[in-house]
Amino acid sequence: MQLGELDVILIDGRSGSGKTSLTERLVTRQRLDGGRIQVLHVEDLYPGWDGLAAGSRSVATALDAGGYRRYDWHAETFGDWIALTTDRPLVVEGCGAVTAENLAAAQRWAERIAGAASPARVHAVWLDGSAELRRGRALARDGETFRPHWERWAAQEDRLFARTQPETLADEIIRIEEPARGPVD
Repeated sequence: MQLGELDVILIDGRSGSGKTSLTERLVTRQRLDGGRIQVLHVEDLYPGWDGLAAGSRSVATALDAGGYRRYDWHAETFGDWIALTTDRPLVVEGCGAVTAENLAAAQRWAERIAGAASPARVHAVWLDGSAELRRGRALARDGETFRPHWERWAAQEDRLFARTQPETLADEIIRIEEPARGPVD
């Protein structure tokens, strides 16, 4: 997966699957290659710990509007406007990123980048791994902040993913078996 060959990459998976780590590696590689990139973290759209489905639905709205108000987890309200520009590639990462509606919005957004001269290039990735591995990774990352919310969040994931079926929409499925290492090719 080469970001320079794409307009939009959507990276989805359950908590602890490595979405943010993969995104960070892609961004670093793109910047090392001299490219500019922007990232929409779906967690910036969740209206709190019970907001997975609402945040997922907000991705398409943000792409169509060219920006979004970032959720402030400490103030528990939406705050700063974050603009999304069509002058550089975009990575959308987070639980709920890959849905049919979000893919359609990503396609529209990518068409604004590509223009009439070339086809829009959108790529969806699903990261998957065992619940035990993911839980260990999530708690190692977020510790006591996430521990009381794990079961509640996992139940939201179950409901959302049963409805949206992101693994069937993905262009690529990456199975995790241990912590992410090494560069992304």
